[in-house]
Amino acid sequence: MDKGPAYILLFSCRDSTGIVAAVSGALADHDGFILDSQQYADLETGRFFMRVEFQTGGTAFPNHAGLKSLFAPIAERFGWDWSLTDAHERPKAVVAVSKGTHCLNDLLHRQHSGMLGMEIAAIVSNHDVCREIAEWHGLSYHHLPVSNDNRPAQEAAIRAVMDDVGAPYLVLARYMQVLSNDMSARLPGRCINIHHSFLPGFKGARPYHQAHARGVKLIGATAHFVTADLDEGPIIEQSVERVDHRASPEQLARFGRDIEAQTLARAVDWIGDRRVLLNGARTIVFR
Repeated sequence: MDKGPAYILLFSCRDSTGIVAAVSGALADHDGFILDSQQYADLETGRFFMRVEFQTGGTAFPNHAGLKSLFAPIAERFGWDWSLTDAHERPKAVVAVSKGTHCLNDLLHRQHSGMLGMEIAAIVSNHDVCREIAEWHGLSYHHLPVSNDNRPAQEAAIRAVMDDVGAPYLVLARYMQVLSNDMSARLPGRCINIHHSFLPGFKGARPYHQAHARGVKLIGATAHFVTADLDEGPIIEQSVERVDHRASPEQLARFGRDIEAQTLARAVDWIGDRRVLLNGARTIVFR
């Protein structure tokens, strides 16, 4: 089939009969060709989740505005929380970083190679360490120092950068600051964080040294949405790697940095590809 305009329909609603039939029927009636379709019914919550990627299959296929009009009565009938986006459009993100560069470098390399589902539009940091990396990639770099005295103003400056570049998402790529409750509340489902998976066992400084002292056999990383509950937001992705007694604290930290970068990149990719839906304190990820 010839390639043409492609779209992604993503929605959640209260579960009921006829949802899939309504979507597939509407597309069939208007020459829509389904490329990929995934759905999930959560029997515990009674919620239904669906992602459909489709493109034109004939002359009756409407444009974007026409598709929104096509799905609007179905969305109203079933009470969808929904979006319809161009499949080739990458949502923009601002990346926040402190001094550690491993996650930032990985994201920028993937973007430079055309392998990232989002478009990194700007970088913000409470330090000036990563400016050279950002500028090499042709990205604006905003040095925004933060303290308890200026945190509201500094977070407002971050939001201003997001607004200026049209970025709905904020990616915390080892941004070693705790966002305020106000900042978290302003970005529900739009702020992604990465951290090591030793929490809550090994808190505070030098977690890999703490883990080494306890002889851990698994290390990992967790990517999650940020909420007011510190490091307890809905989990998007987790990865682990087995280690043994031969690994020093420095080796554990090196392994951990690799896992953090890969885990964050997968989460960013999936969100950019419209594969992630919130389900209360959990997520639905259509991989």
